[in-house]
This record gives sequence, C-alpha cells and structure tokens, in this order.
Amino acid sequence: MNFLYIAITGLVLSYLLVRLALYYFPKWGMMDRPHKYGLKRAPIPYYGGTVVVLAFLAGSVFWLNFDLKLACFLGIGLLVAVISFLDDWKGLSPIVRLLMQVAAAVGLFFSGTFVGTLPNPLGPEINLLGWQVGGLAVLSLVATVLWVVMIMNTLNWIDGLDGLSSGVSGIAALTIFLLSVKPGLHSVDQTAVAIMALLLGVIVAVFWWYNFYPARILMGDTGSMFLGFMLAGLSIFSGAKLGTALLVLGFPILDAIWVILRRIINKKSPFKGDLFHFHHRLIYAGLSNRQALLVIYLAAAVFGAMALVLGSGQKVWAIIGMLFTMSIIGFAVVLLEVENNRKRG
Repeated sequence: MNFLYIAITGLVLSYLLVRLALYYFPKWGMMDRPHKYGLKRAPIPYYGGTVVVLAFLAGSVFWLNFDLKLACFLGIGLLVAVISFLDDWKGLSPIVRLLMQVAAAVGLFFSGTFVGTLPNPLGPEINLLGWQVGGLAVLSLVATVLWVVMIMNTLNWIDGLDGLSSGVSGIAALTIFLLSVKPGLHSVDQTAVAIMALLLGVIVAVFWWYNFYPARILMGDTGSMFLGFMLAGLSIFSGAKLGTALLVLGFPILDAIWVILRRIINKKSPFKGDLFHFHHRLIYAGLSNRQALLVIYLAAAVFGAMALVLGSGQKVWAIIGMLFTMSIIGFAVVLLEVENNRKRG
C-alpha cells in the first residue's frame, strides 16, 4: 500500500473543496452569524465541515475495499454529518443531538465496531464481552456508547476557538495512522484504519490551514461532530486504541468532564455552552488566541508521541500522569487569571 498517494489524494480533494467553499459559500449565503454571539467582525463562510465530509468520503470510496462493517461505519458517519448539518442550518435541541450521538454509537456496536476490552496496568486487559444478558454484551454496549458520545461532544465543545478542533483532530488522526502501520504491533489487519486515518488527518490538516486563528472558514457542528464520530470509531474499529485516543485528546476530554461536573454542581444544564473551557481559561490567564492553541497542540502532540512508544498498560499510567499534569497547569492558569483580574481591578 503506497500511503503517499493516499495522502496526496486527501490533500488535493481538501484543497480544491476548501477553495470552492471560500468562493461559493458567500454567494450562497452559507455564512456564520457573528452578531448572534456578540462578535464585531464580518461574517465568514460556515458549514465548512461539509468540505471535510465530502473530501473524506470521496477519498474513502476511491481507496477502500468495502465490506458490510466498513460500509456501515461510513454510512453512520454520513448520517451524523447530515443531521449535524441540519443542526447548523436550523438548530436542533440538545436532546435531539444527544439522541443522534447515542444512536450512532448503538449503530456502530451492532455493525461490529465496539469497545471489547479495557487496558489494565495491573494485569490482563479487562474483557467487556464476557458478561452478557440474553446474548447481548451489555458492558461493551455501554462502554461503546459512552466512548462515542464523549469524543463527539469533546470535539464539538472545543470548536469555540478557531483552529482548535481541526488542529487536535488532525494530530489525533495522524497518530492513529502511525500506530496502525507500526510493525509487529497488531494481530488484526489495520489497512482500512490506516487509510481512513491518513485521509482524515491530511484532509483536516489542509482545512486547519484556513481554519487557524483568525479563521477564514468555520466547520460548524457538521465538521466537529463528524470528526468526533470518526475518531471515536477509528480508535475501536479493528483493535482497541482507546489509550492512544485518550492520550491525544486527553486535555479536551478532561476539560469536557470538568465542564459537565461544574455545570451540574452550579445547577445548570450540562448542554448549555459557556466561556469557561480550558482554552478560554488560558486566554483569561493572559495568553493570546494563538498561544492558547499552541499550548493545546503541543500537549496533544507530546502525548500522541508517547502513545506511539508505550504499551497498553503503560498508556494507563501515562493517562494518570496527564491528569496530574493538567491539574498543575489548571491550578497555575487559575492563579494567573486571579492575578490578572487583580491588576485590572
């Protein structure tokens, strides 16, 4: 398999579609609404996630050898993109979006893509398929739903800063690709995962060039939800790569968990957005938008590199170390934020 040609395919498709979107979206009125969020800037092309989706599906059709499992995976991803496009266009309720995410995860499970084991640093992997009710692996189903919903929401919530969701997604996809082609690591054929991860990584990287702050195009929920679904699925499609995805997406995932807990504690809806995510706190602490982006990119790249060299059990300890690291950084950010507020006052 010549992965160079696959990468070139993704690059060309993404570049051409982004350029077409930049030209035609303003003519078609497919623009964002900055005034809705109190932003004082001119509207820019929205719905850019359609570029990612179309480029990825076109490249996949060209390079992949389809079977039922793979067709279901990409078919569910397309449905996720279509429903998310309707959300961008008309606006759907949080409950409808959550039901869509759960349905996508359940569809993955019954089409043969599921979380079958969990890494265990103290011994053998934890088998989730052994405990069944009426022939249904309930623990595996629950784990698959939680995993897919968590990753989809994580990528969606960090899309509040230009270039963050696309940048982190690109790093995650390319890390999964490198892990998939690592010699002597897998007992299951990883060709399909490698092709999809490489296509997705290159396509998102091109899109990121136009999405980086200050953005010339935005992906919307169409892009962030599709990327979240694809990364969640690729990490479990043929052999568990949960530890890898957790390391690369660790900071955004921990931030998402913290945000949900904080909203519940404050008796607010966990689905109602706010401006207190980790990337917002970095900016409040005095970093520029670009500096905040680079901090999170660096964390994703460093922990992604660790994922490539560590074993499954070691990744769990790395995740624990990442949690400790984020706690220290979070504490430092809060102190800087307090100090900046004191100086302003």
